[in-house]
Amino acid sequence: MIKFGFFVELKGKPGRESEIEAFLSQGAEMARAEPGIVGWYAVKEEEPGLYGIVDTFADEVSRDAHLSGDLAKALFARADELFSEPPKVHRLHVISQK
Repeated sequence: MIKFGFFVELKGKPGRESEIEAFLSQGAEMARAEPGIVGWYAVKEEEPGLYGIVDTFADEVSRDAHLSGDLAKALFARADELFSEPPKVHRLHVISQK
């Protein structure tokens, strides 16, 4: 059962959209290799340049471990290059699901 998650807000730099989307597609592959992740989604908002990541976990230990995993390291290593602001990480507690 999913109990915890993250929502990461990403504001892309103008003209970097194709690089951002390629990077986020690679992120899905990295997420598959991380055993604690139950679900992982990269999303693009209607407004140009706005992206997000939603990932979910069964327990808080897995969620916290994710912050020091390869996927999180890759995101923050490329943040200055791809995004106009640092990623905003929101910790989520799932209260209901289908």
